Amino acid sequence: MVDIDWDNLGFDVTPTKSMFRATCLENSKWEHGGLIPFGNIELSPAANVLNYGQGAFEGVKAFRTAKGNVVLFRVDKNAARMAFSTKRLCIPEMDTDFFIDAVTKVVKDNIEYVPPHGQGSLYIRPVVWGTSAGIGVKPASEYTFMIFVTPVGPYFKKGINPLSLKITSQFHRAAPKGIGNIKAIGNYSASLYPLTEAKKEGFDEVIYLDAAREEIIEEVGSANFFIFQDGKIKTPSLSGSILGGVTRDSVCLVAREILGISVEETDIYIKDIENSDEVFCTGTAVVVCPIGRVTFKGKTHVINKNTMGPITKKIRETILSIQNEEIKDTHNWLRHI
Repeated sequence: MVDIDWDNLGFDVTPTKSMFRATCLENSKWEHGGLIPFGNIELSPAANVLNYGQGAFEGVKAFRTAKGNVVLFRVDKNAARMAFSTKRLCIPEMDTDFFIDAVTKVVKDNIEYVPPHGQGSLYIRPVVWGTSAGIGVKPASEYTFMIFVTPVGPYFKKGINPLSLKITSQFHRAAPKGIGNIKAIGNYSASLYPLTEAKKEGFDEVIYLDAAREEIIEEVGSANFFIFQDGKIKTPSLSGSILGGVTRDSVCLVAREILGISVEETDIYIKDIENSDEVFCTGTAVVVCPIGRVTFKGKTHVINKNTMGPITKKIRETILSIQNEEIKDTHNWLRHI
């Protein structure tokens, strides 16, 4: 048995038993690869990923369910998104079966690190990058794919307490026709400074506006954004600069098909927040997290008396119940290990 304090898990890296590693040359196919001990890696200072950011990653979770099983949640969606991301970044396109098989191997070999039911999850981080050295701006000639895992608790220290967010018009997360719709390594570095400054002011995260008009809500840092208004759930449409989150898609399906709530993918403006009944964000790490306060240009709007709204709570509980095999998985989202 591993010596881990399951009751006090944060969202941090805990060394585990092993990780997966594979390499691929340009214009070749991803195949082979295998498990190696968890540990540090070596890179040339001229590696393409260090100089030009040619890399992509994913976030998957494994759960120990109420039935005692270990399951992956919608890993096929992550595999498809990794294929899309690698193609866009001129990395050999990741085969979805190869991806899922690699994820499965790592989880099986680190099964003892999956937290007990109800005490967290095993976060799985697949990442691929240009390994070969070079100083010319061009795709790398060799690539490395690696998967490591770590047991985690809540992403936000507040747990499921409503977040306090700041809308920024000083910084943009992504631009139309760029790479905001893929999980590129470089996308997230642009959010570090705005997030650091926001936390100094007491906020938990930053809401970004569209780059063209700075009027339309796009994303919450690394999470997707939702509002509940007049009996309908609304979320920003995937216009090309917004990442199509796996949890985002799950929320839309749960709301429509299980809870019978209308869902509209559309433009959401700042004024819509002021008229909303509930606001929340979603992601693999955060699951479904309520937003209680939104501040823009010094004006703060409190949503639902700064508590988790009933619709947000029902959606969160439904998704967690599916992940934990507490209710029937009608969409075949779970893959048993």
